[in-house]
Amino acid sequence: MDVLTPRSLDEALRLRAEVPGARPIEGGTDLMVDLNFDRTRPDALMNLNEVDELKGWSRENGAIRLGAGLTYAEAMSVELAALLPALAEASRTVGSPQIRNRGTIGGNLGTASPAGDALPPLLVAGAEVELASAARGRRRLPLHEFLTGPKRNALEADELIVAVQVRPSGAAQTFMKVGPRNAMVIAVCSLALEVDRERGELRAAFGSAGPVARLVVGSLADKDDFAEQVAAAASPIDDVRGTAAYRRHALRVLAARALERCLSA
Repeated sequence: MDVLTPRSLDEALRLRAEVPGARPIEGGTDLMVDLNFDRTRPDALMNLNEVDELKGWSRENGAIRLGAGLTYAEAMSVELAALLPALAEASRTVGSPQIRNRGTIGGNLGTASPAGDALPPLLVAGAEVELASAARGRRRLPLHEFLTGPKRNALEADELIVAVQVRPSGAAQTFMKVGPRNAMVIAVCSLALEVDRERGELRAAFGSAGPVARLVVGSLADKDDFAEQVAAAASPIDDVRGTAAYRRHALRVLAARALERCLSA
């Protein structure tokens, strides 16, 4: 297996077009599992660790730009956590310290797992995914349009995920997750919630309770019924981690608790 190591974004996009079968890798926390279990065997890997344009985060005209290479540990930093608290809370629940230091936001988006911990917080924040190709330049998609199915997304064969754009509202946010233990576990179900008092709006997004992480929007005036609205929007399945009935019940409980936490903030 070949390993390609571009030194700039332009070089990475050129290689992406020339070798469309090459799998991008940075943290490798998802892809290395598939390689080790022989679930995938690409012709080449594209190591993105040397592409500085994908790293870190910045402010742009009131918005926050999260590079695709932003790690969970970086998302937990004090300054960024103050702007995107639900993302920071979700990042604290991801794996071990080693995983949080290596796993990236872009990797979570690329894998597009319904259980991806970063996805519900980014959905409630109204995130847009920035994609780039050498031939067509850059485009943005709302995250809910980018996620097209379980482990499927709208990324074209010659594109890379470059960044996520978020415009923080300043509204109260939180994230909650249910699993068989407190750490190093795939969520049985998860929930991010935001209470925007200024707009009178409630926004919740759940993971591991449908084919994709999904956003539910409601009115603050109907807060007493919102937990039921969230549970009704889910389409969970029975699997080794939990039953559909349990997931729906857990979402109802998480939504009620998250709403209480945000309203008291």
